[in-house]
Amino acid sequence: MTTKKKTKGSAATKKIGKNKRVASSKPSKKQQKGKKAPAVKKQVKPKATKAVAEKKSKKLTPRGKKLQDIRIILVRQRESLLAEAGEALNVLPGQTIFPDMGDQATAETDRNFMLRLRSREQKLLKKIDDALDRIDNGTFGICDECGMEINIRRLEARPVTTLCIECKTQQEEEEKMRES
Repeated sequence: MTTKKKTKGSAATKKIGKNKRVASSKPSKKQQKGKKAPAVKKQVKPKATKAVAEKKSKKLTPRGKKLQDIRIILVRQRESLLAEAGEALNVLPGQTIFPDMGDQATAETDRNFMLRLRSREQKLLKKIDDALDRIDNGTFGICDECGMEINIRRLEARPVTTLCIECKTQQEEEEKMRES
């Protein structure tokens, strides 16, 4: 057992065992008055950017990685549809009058077809926006009807879906029954 004893030599020594003295790590009062303690440098870690911090805090599961891939696909598809819609507005023919009734009917049919396609693309854009919102909210990939997770393969095939395969099959069967 070690004991601390003050001796005549220095206040900063310890007596260990038989007459052996070892210097203590604490400076004596004289040493404290005479010298200033060296400034301790703090190691400053560089601040991580917000994105890096979020990535570290959210460890993605394999399903989470797939969902992020689906998000990238949805964003690209949205951008593509918007670009095509912009081009279509410039190309869409106005009301044209042809001398031949057959040519005029063909032009009108083509115009109606293009408008129908644009309408469908507009609905798809709304579904894409809804899917991106669900990804951001953390509700993407959950069936609206039963609340179960939608199979990842189904999400890859149809990213804007809101129903699992069982609920969608049941919905289609009900639609067939109503039509009959």
